[in-house]
Amino acid sequence: MAITDEQARWFAETFTRMSENVGIAVLGKERVIRLALTCLLAEGHLLVEDNPGTGKTMLAKSIAATVQGTNNRIQFTPDLLPTDVTGVTIYEQRSRTFEFHPGPIFATIVLADEINRASPKTQSALLEVMDEGHVTVDGVRHDVGEPFMVIATQNPIEQAGTYRLPEAQLDRFLMKISVGYPDHEATVQLLADSANRDRCSQVPPLVTAELVTQMSALADEVHVDTALLAYVSRLAEETRRHPQVRMGVSVRGCLAFVRCAKTWALVDGRSYVIPDDFKDLALPVLGHRITLEAEAQFSGTTIEQVMERILTDLPAPTDRGTPAHLAS
Repeated sequence: MAITDEQARWFAETFTRMSENVGIAVLGKERVIRLALTCLLAEGHLLVEDNPGTGKTMLAKSIAATVQGTNNRIQFTPDLLPTDVTGVTIYEQRSRTFEFHPGPIFATIVLADEINRASPKTQSALLEVMDEGHVTVDGVRHDVGEPFMVIATQNPIEQAGTYRLPEAQLDRFLMKISVGYPDHEATVQLLADSANRDRCSQVPPLVTAELVTQMSALADEVHVDTALLAYVSRLAEETRRHPQVRMGVSVRGCLAFVRCAKTWALVDGRSYVIPDDFKDLALPVLGHRITLEAEAQFSGTTIEQVMERILTDLPAPTDRGTPAHLAS
């Protein structure tokens, strides 16, 4: 089903209002907010890696406040157990039956704070629910509902006592972004409002969980030209054969790339994807799916440099990808 101009315009306007709403708490970070909301509408999960005190938790809480759904926060620690995340089945003596007590993973937005401080066993408890939208406890499946998004945070410093996320789990995150420190103007504004200890309390609920689901379904209908799909495939192949890369982008990563580009196009009010959509999203969507060779890391090579070189060397399709019914 082709998306009408009216539908594309409605999506872009609604997205802008959502972005501005989150911006009440997260100042001066328009692109970061747009990426995070794109991840939500593309039905993915977000990994936020940055230094302490840059607003990672504020971003997650303000997105949860914007969407009129439930939200939970899980503080990951070395002694956290998988059942502390997913829930547990308990025998009730009064009813003489086993009853499932859901864990904090059952929410619309789940903030997994400092995810790399939990053991690999606990981290793996997220794999099933992030990929399939349900958990299985004692052989019984329990759905978490829609929409559902995990926003995980981790610090790139203070690595003592942490457990690096395995590649299989990193691949489950649709995007990896950094918030970064606010600019001078935003910092002054924050300092002037220092008496406000909880800026998220000023973020009003704006859209319903049902509306988020509708927007996600609309993004699925965005047109992607075959030439652009071939371009994505070649990008992935180049990451796998690059001499400085040990592991390149998987097929799951390609699917995530296309899904994000569709949403990104609608954010711009278009019902079709263009090459620039993929270029804009290449680093946040593909960067964490690439593992460099040890020698490359020791020499100071970064994933950003590798991605930039691949995007420069691989020509994008000249066709804008406009569908036939719009081109005529």
